[in-house]
Amino acid sequence: MRLPRPVLIATATATAAAALLLTPDGAVADPTPRPGGPVREGSGPSGGAATRAPEAATDRALDAPVTELTDGTGTPGGTRGYPREQVLAPDPANPADKSVRLGLTPYHAIAPKLNALQRLGDRVSVEVAGRSAGGHRLYLVTVTAPESPRQARAQERMRELIENAPAAAAEDPAVRRDYKTPVFFNNNIHGNEWEGTDASLKLIEQLATAQDGSTTGLLARSRVYFNITANPDGRIAGTRANANGFDLNRDFVTASQPEVRAMRQIAIDKQPALMVDLHGYVNGTLIEPTTPPHGENYEYDLFLKNTYANALGMEAAVNGLGFTPEKDGVEPAQIPFRDQEEGWDDWPPIFTPQYMPFHGTVAAHTVEFPLAVNNDEYDELPVAELRRRSAVNVAIAGAAMRASLDHVRTHRASLVADQIEVFRRSVTGAAQVPVSPETVPGVPGIGPEDVYTTDFPRAYVIPAGADAQRSAPAAARLVDHLLANDVRVRQATRDFRLGGKAYAKGSYVVDLRQPKRGMANVMLADGRDISDKVSVMYDISGWSLGRLWGATVDTVRTPRLSVPDRAVQAAARVGYVAPRGTLRLRLDDAREIAALNSLLADGVVVRRAADGSAIVPASARGRAAVAARTYGVAFDATKATGGAPLRRVRVAAAVTPGELFALREMNFDVVPVSTAILNAGFDWSRADVLFASAGLDPARLGTAARAALDAFLGRAGLVGRGATGAALNSAAGLLAVEPVAGNPDANGVVRVVNSPGGVAGGAPGHSFVYAPVWFTDLGAGVRVEQAYGSGDPLLSGHWRALEDGGGGPARAAGRASVVSGPHAVLFGTEPLFRGHPKGVFAQVGRALLTVSLRGDRAPGVVRGLPAGGG
Repeated sequence: MRLPRPVLIATATATAAAALLLTPDGAVADPTPRPGGPVREGSGPSGGAATRAPEAATDRALDAPVTELTDGTGTPGGTRGYPREQVLAPDPANPADKSVRLGLTPYHAIAPKLNALQRLGDRVSVEVAGRSAGGHRLYLVTVTAPESPRQARAQERMRELIENAPAAAAEDPAVRRDYKTPVFFNNNIHGNEWEGTDASLKLIEQLATAQDGSTTGLLARSRVYFNITANPDGRIAGTRANANGFDLNRDFVTASQPEVRAMRQIAIDKQPALMVDLHGYVNGTLIEPTTPPHGENYEYDLFLKNTYANALGMEAAVNGLGFTPEKDGVEPAQIPFRDQEEGWDDWPPIFTPQYMPFHGTVAAHTVEFPLAVNNDEYDELPVAELRRRSAVNVAIAGAAMRASLDHVRTHRASLVADQIEVFRRSVTGAAQVPVSPETVPGVPGIGPEDVYTTDFPRAYVIPAGADAQRSAPAAARLVDHLLANDVRVRQATRDFRLGGKAYAKGSYVVDLRQPKRGMANVMLADGRDISDKVSVMYDISGWSLGRLWGATVDTVRTPRLSVPDRAVQAAARVGYVAPRGTLRLRLDDAREIAALNSLLADGVVVRRAADGSAIVPASARGRAAVAARTYGVAFDATKATGGAPLRRVRVAAAVTPGELFALREMNFDVVPVSTAILNAGFDWSRADVLFASAGLDPARLGTAARAALDAFLGRAGLVGRGATGAALNSAAGLLAVEPVAGNPDANGVVRVVNSPGGVAGGAPGHSFVYAPVWFTDLGAGVRVEQAYGSGDPLLSGHWRALEDGGGGPARAAGRASVVSGPHAVLFGTEPLFRGHPKGVFAQVGRALLTVSLRGDRAPGVVRGLPAGGG
């Protein structure tokens, strides 16, 4: 089930997750094929398993595409026929797997079950799509009629034709006659919403063995893909999140987690026309399409037409099972578009069904089965009742999937035609078609509140050159992320002019006349202020990578695009080390902070210059070269000398999982803390600074824990965010400020004004907020590092005033959003939110470095930052 606010995992879980952050996220078996039969997973040419090397913990590694799905032979999936069988090695039995209590399939039983399903005939194939954050295999099962290698290659050619030459595909009789409609069922993305996995295993068995004409006809003209469990870590542990503490169904635009990158690659490689994401628990069964606002960057008329039609079939199938409120506790199914006014929107691309349309899916659904068996219910209900509920949910999930297959069987031609039309509009630059009773006949209740379209620009340019580009590392990261999402990027081979502006050779151009124009625009566009459209949003409402990822991005609206360029497969490397002299490393980007921390961990003596950059001695040029290559950063020559010596900062962190992940992404030495951990007795000698945003309430600390915390803050310092950080600051008397809480439901991209030097000097002119805070009544020694923009600071998202008129953007305008003193920095923004606003990360990095530099002090004494201090 979707939840309207971020969910925090227990600190113990966060601590366990910390050990998993460097686990290889894509290790796949690479055995040699054995002619005529299945291969054995892990039996490589020399008898050992071949795996990818661990990826570096850098933004570049995190944004890199995952290896293409393999069939157990190490052969890319598109070059072999079906079936693609392999013998999966079993996992150790785990009686603590939370699925067991529910009578469902524990993770360790999945591999043996898939082995058995492959033995049923020639319809079932198993591929390894990657590994979870906790190291568990992610299984993609394909069910289809057998294909020779030649037939499989023909399918791939048709898939590519649909994407790249849709006009030709629309006229191609082979596509109409022979193309197998791709269908995708995604299961268990929330680990404690289990039943989709079991329903899929049952359905796979039925499809593998049924001999009726409907099934054989379906499999002759379709490929049915099942992601068996998208979140095995959470399935085992009974948690919503994965081992890193991330809600995977909030991560698609960022793709920080390996499970999401695996699903992203499935979307790119398989290009499903219809998909269903199976969740729980909403009674009665909730079936997408949803309420306004609707995503403005995909072809919503085609999406609504197909999604609503399939929803009706799923509704009939679910209700047709005969469950009743009186007998079973099951309410009739509901379709939010038809049955509700607002509250279940499909606006942000962070959810699976809102991400998939950018890869050509024209019917995409969240389905929430009805009977809760997680959280309090899991702990409190008798086992018999839990198993009864789970069985009902499995039946409902199965009915929804079978109804979707019936829809594909009867509407194959229109699904494929509409997918072709999505790509045709994209490559030709055609305008979107607003929904109306005339353009989407058969869907009741369409009104002006459902019309969301956008004016696509002609292109985006990510400029090259120090004068035009704020951050070369950020630009490279953004380009690699676009490419990983199958957006086409080109690079200028010489200087050019576009839209009246001059650009240097090496600048990147994203032409929106391409198949994935919606994907490109949803990532690079500013987004939209939708505060006046609905009263409240389900989740985030703004996310712009063009504003939040740290690179300069220009929008081009000229009708003609003539640039001397070439296609690129990866961003040009920007790592550089000056050949001689003392070196200077800017600290304006998370990669630069990570590079600095790697040098400090290696024992390099680094000093901080007056402008906030890091000065590296010439003697460390070799280590700097390694850091430049690893993190994609530049070490320029400098004549600067002196400056305060920097040290590796040890951070005690009471934070959300996304913030913990971002801190480690910047190579900080982090130990998680919480109210419970401090009350149990925490050794503060392990830390140089406290970063607090969640899970630490000074009012709930025992006497000894409070005294130890006060003593630490008296000699060290605090970086705080939001209400938690402000409360700790007030309790310790560090900064004389008055925090003001904005609307707790507000979120989005905001305009900010950065003060020169200091924590936010040189930062982007935009930041991110979720439950924004600002600061008033600033006392002596308090420095405004950043302020909300004047007028209306909200660029995109949803931020309304409260009923009493307070808490809105007008009250925040011009107010301090980030403040500092000698031993504290407070953020009213959310600069590490879910590991997303990467261009803003460095503000937190600089704050931690700044606070750790200030030395011992007497408790309660507040001193001002030096002029120009970093």
